[in-house]
Amino acid sequence: MEYVKLGNTGLDVSRICLGCMGFGDPNKWVHSWVLQEEDSRIIIKKALELGINFFDTANVYSLGASEEILGRAIRDYANRDEVVVATKIHGQMHQGPNGKGLSRKAIMSELDKSLKRLEMDYVDLYIIHRWDYNTPIEETMAALHDVVKSGKVRYIGASAMYAWQFHKAQNIAEKNGWTRFVSMQNHLNLIYREEEREMIPLCRDQQIAITPYSPLASGRLTRDWTAEATKRSESDKIAMSKYDATVDADRTVIERLAEIAEKRDVPRTHIALAWLLQKQPVVAPIIGATKISHLETAIGSLSLKLTAEEIDYMEAPYVPHNIVGHN
Repeated sequence: MEYVKLGNTGLDVSRICLGCMGFGDPNKWVHSWVLQEEDSRIIIKKALELGINFFDTANVYSLGASEEILGRAIRDYANRDEVVVATKIHGQMHQGPNGKGLSRKAIMSELDKSLKRLEMDYVDLYIIHRWDYNTPIEETMAALHDVVKSGKVRYIGASAMYAWQFHKAQNIAEKNGWTRFVSMQNHLNLIYREEEREMIPLCRDQQIAITPYSPLASGRLTRDWTAEATKRSESDKIAMSKYDATVDADRTVIERLAEIAEKRDVPRTHIALAWLLQKQPVVAPIIGATKISHLETAIGSLSLKLTAEEIDYMEAPYVPHNIVGHN
């Protein structure tokens, strides 16, 4: 395993981050394909054995069940001081007033609930899952600064927003002497590259770590068009909303990726992740794994370096996509 600093911090993280959205309760939230605890623990334990020390979850994943499963596994299998745990806030956790968002009330309440589910005194990285259009960003940044100063959070990060929003939040924090974001968890892969226009240049300039989600485009970069459908591909409505509208445009990119993988005699996952790992300032793609082989294949990508010609060949057919995930 390789370890790198998380952006402009002293925190060491593995170059592969295990995303925990796939661990939880299929009867909660929107994903019926998630693994329940017994099977999830096998994946988490194997990730630790392979050297992965960076884990990403969220309060909204299976309405807290993902955090509970991850927390118990870390307690049983890991040294807490060696593990970097990220969780998020924003999504709807209960009906009625104050059930979601980034108000001071929500941040203080939801962080304590996340810590209780994780069975931890602190989280290493606390991420705002989306931009809250109904709360002043000054209120959000002040509250995030306070939870860092309380010791319950080590660093803060952001996810899925426009570059102007991220820059505004950083400026407000700097102006007031508050804690600034150290990472951006954004949507980035070979068939969705809209982040290259503004967000990535901003993060590169400001030494912000990028931890891309959906690095394999929910599996679309790893399978033949004619491959048998999986339970996830048939039921993941979020993935459908991201990629179904651009199938024709994306087909050529995926075919070229497959061509390079065949020439290199490696899994397609290696090519897709190697492309991401060579794009600065990407630190650690967030991979979802519901099988041990998913972990092992992802880690295999660390030893592969693409040529400039291979990168250009895969990138050339890309066409602009509609922005997804920012609202």
